[in-house]
Order: sequence, then structure tokens, then C-alpha cells
Amino acid sequence: MKKYNEKGTQLAKQLRKNSTPWERKLWYEFLKDYSTRFTRQKPLGNYIADFYCSKAKLVIELDGSQHFLPQESQKDLQRTNELEKTGLLVLRINNDEIDKNFNNVCEYIDMQVKARLG
Repeated sequence: MKKYNEKGTQLAKQLRKNSTPWERKLWYEFLKDYSTRFTRQKPLGNYIADFYCSKAKLVIELDGSQHFLPQESQKDLQRTNELEKTGLLVLRINNDEIDKNFNNVCEYIDMQVKARLG
């Protein structure tokens, strides 16, 4: 995967400042103080991951309704495939799950991190 460029870094900063309510909830209520370090809006090659854990080689992407449109769904699949080719695991989580099953989402992420760390 290519190193990220300055443009990606600037965009990531903007995305952190303008995060969605679901990103804020997951970050401030779980990932920010999680025992294994996560970063948010992390440039990875040509992409910016919503959340990234380098130690577990894990990416978390939160998907709103626009991700279910055919064109967006195809882009997401391509993005996931490219990231996974580099050894990363990509978890795609629907925003509705953050609203309706937040504790289960947190448990799922925790389970995946622990599995990746061995």
C-alpha cells in the first residue's frame, strides 16, 4: 500500500473535525479509551479509514444509507478488497447498529481485536 499523501492527511483532519454522530459515539464511548490503540480517520494508501488499529491490523468502516446504493456498494467492495490485500481486516458496521445495538457492536469489535492479536 502506498504511503498517504499530504492531501489525504488534510482531508483526514477535516473528517475528524466533521465526524458523523455515529463516528463520535463509537469513538468517545468506546474506541478512544479502548485498551488497544485506535486512530480515527487514518489515511491508508488512497483511502481514509474511519477507524484503524495498527496493532490488530483492523479497519472499522461505519456505513450510512448511501452505502447501500449499487454504485457506492461497489466502491465499498473494491475498497475493502484493496485494504484486505494488504493484510488488514475490514469490519463494515451499519450506522443503525450503532443506534440499536451499540453494546453488541462494541463486543464484536473487542472480539475481533482479540482474535487478531492472538
